[in-house]
Amino acid sequence: MNPRPLLKTFFFLLELNDVAIFIFRFAGMGNLIKVLTRDIDHNAAHFFLDFENAQPTESEKEIYNQVNVVLKDAEGILEDLQSYRGAGHEIREAIQHPSDEKLQEKAWGAVIPLVGKLKKFYEFSQRLEAALRGLLGALTSTPYSPTQHLEREQALAKQFAEILHFTLRFDELKMTNPAIQNDFSYYRRTLSRMRINNVPAEGENEVNNELANRMSLFYAEATPMLKTLSDATTKFVSENKNLPIENTTDCLSTMASVCRVMLETPEYRSRFTNEETVSFCLRVMVGVIILYDHVHPVGAFAKTSKIDMKGCIKVLKDQPPNSVEGLLNALRYTTKHLNDETTSKQIKSMLQ
Repeated sequence: MNPRPLLKTFFFLLELNDVAIFIFRFAGMGNLIKVLTRDIDHNAAHFFLDFENAQPTESEKEIYNQVNVVLKDAEGILEDLQSYRGAGHEIREAIQHPSDEKLQEKAWGAVIPLVGKLKKFYEFSQRLEAALRGLLGALTSTPYSPTQHLEREQALAKQFAEILHFTLRFDELKMTNPAIQNDFSYYRRTLSRMRINNVPAEGENEVNNELANRMSLFYAEATPMLKTLSDATTKFVSENKNLPIENTTDCLSTMASVCRVMLETPEYRSRFTNEETVSFCLRVMVGVIILYDHVHPVGAFAKTSKIDMKGCIKVLKDQPPNSVEGLLNALRYTTKHLNDETTSKQIKSMLQ
């Protein structure tokens, strides 16, 4: 019997053992596991993305400034939506007393400024879509990988995150405000009736029939901003056929992984100076998971997905329940592939 193969195996194991001992002594048990699994993760998430302080470099400034013009209006949009009370009382009175002209005029007068607000929200969604597509173009371009882009262009990554954060906040507020669809439905019904009767309609010039149709489709969605972004991302992929779809999906999966790792790694989490950054990271993580699930052919929940869905759900469930129920619901009800046969029973049960 030739002893050489056995000796080679023996010395290889000795060397491997020495390496493991070296790593263990100098990196600690937690980092040992991270080092040994780093190749599995493709190094995708092992860096700190400074959501609080990232500033644009010279090469980022052009896109950054374009997106910033849109983002500076985002908080005002959310404030307007949060204070949106609707014209439910006036509409009910008008419907119950159809022959009372004063009540009809009062309801119409109450609805007109609200429709102006709804138009403003819809138009902002179009601006946000254009901003997202500009960012995707910058963060997926060659020769850099999506991970290198996110690491090098942190100000653009931060803006991408801010768009997702805004989107989930907007949709959470919209879902809990039925007055929005009721007001717009009443506006369209009344406008139609006024046209039949040849009554001049104040406000029609502001929202013509074509725009009203588009707005109606927008507000019919449970999560209209998220739908806008997922459609924009899908369109970006289809229009950039020279760009592999992986450039876009890897950008999304890397962002999800970065958020998860920052939230579950004490040394990263301790670098947050604002407690709001935790909820910001959680929203961004969920936002990119949903986008990935809509854009990737097999979605975020399949075994081949580059997103660690079990890890992401665990991070969410480790938070105070009241603070993340809306985000868990977003994963349950606004994703595309959760109920596919390829989704493991364990993931489905985690989201039950």
